[in-house]
Amino acid sequence: MNPARTTSATPEPSGGPARGLSAWRFVLVFGSVSLLMDFVYEGARSVTGPLLAHLGASAAVVGVVTGAGEAAALGLRLASGPLADRSRRFWAWTIAGYVLTAATVPVLGLTAVLWVACTLVIAERVGKAVRSPAKDTLLSHATAATGRGRGFAVHEAMDQVGALVGPLTVAGVLALTGDDYAPALGVLALPGVAAVALLLWLRARVPDPIGYETTVGTAAPEEPPPAGSRDRKLSRAFWAYAVFTAATLTGFATFGVLSYHLVVRHLIPTATVPVLYAAAMAADAVAALATGWLYDRFGAQVLVVLPLLSAAVAALVFTDTVGVAVAGALVWGAAVGVQESTLRATVADLVPSLTSGNRHDVTQLMPLLDAIPRIFGRSHPAVIESCHWAGINGTVGRRRPGRGSDS
Repeated sequence: MNPARTTSATPEPSGGPARGLSAWRFVLVFGSVSLLMDFVYEGARSVTGPLLAHLGASAAVVGVVTGAGEAAALGLRLASGPLADRSRRFWAWTIAGYVLTAATVPVLGLTAVLWVACTLVIAERVGKAVRSPAKDTLLSHATAATGRGRGFAVHEAMDQVGALVGPLTVAGVLALTGDDYAPALGVLALPGVAAVALLLWLRARVPDPIGYETTVGTAAPEEPPPAGSRDRKLSRAFWAYAVFTAATLTGFATFGVLSYHLVVRHLIPTATVPVLYAAAMAADAVAALATGWLYDRFGAQVLVVLPLLSAAVAALVFTDTVGVAVAGALVWGAAVGVQESTLRATVADLVPSLTSGNRHDVTQLMPLLDAIPRIFGRSHPAVIESCHWAGINGTVGRRRPGRGSDS
């Protein structure tokens, strides 16, 4: 499914990689930015379910809010991708999205109002929608030199270092403070500031990373062709891939729903939830690296593993057996790793002729197929969970014996 690359002798733009960073160093520094920001928002997302439950949310509310957040993170790229393309200000969009995330997460721990917390959860995901198309465009230029699968896989693996440290930090603070969310999320302001500062430094060093593509003989992206022109049409392979992705992710629950189930059913204490999330992120990193390298060797057929993982998550997580539910959470992490690395690499290869800001948001038209299944697919396990909880536990008004408090 990988199209042949076009070559061109386009001159390297001034201010490109000649300023001193190789393609791999660019990927690694950008990965460090993502590491720090994943420290922030993955730390917060590891306790979204318990936090909303603490504020009085039902399982259905948790599912709808977290599902809507994921849908916003995808669907709003329909606007941010084309706008970034038209403006060509990829760095500005990237920085704005990171700043929004860094600002919303610490405030989330301070609110005592459910609707405010729900708004902040969605706002954090909006920040991802703002930055992701532009960020992936910048990163794609460097991965033209490093290899698409390897470059995105290494970037995703560095993401998961932050996604590992962030939840563990939150877990430690929760354990020390008796499940006080204000300091647990407030401490995440520090890596957020560091991430933005490093991003500004990287922009100053490599203001136009398109030079990485020209140094390996890959054609630079052209100006967007007129609407309706043949060059803007998506291939049949892309549409097949889009339908495959949308169908696969239907019913793939958010970790907010998973963690709500674990806490409200008293399977594990609140402070343990971020530890489990960190373990899932470790599985994410391993899966991202493995499938990234396999993608470069065998192509998009490696994605056949994704629907198998997605089906296993639903079968394992929503049980009342601790070991089985924990195993399901780890499988969930592996599935996310495949989504976040190999899916993006596939898009980069399937539609190289589209303008760059539109192709890397999984992209221009694909969110229409993907966002709706996410908001309903990721919510319906929570609706089922809510009904089950109300029918079995709410009526008799008692806890299951042998379980601790959900604090």
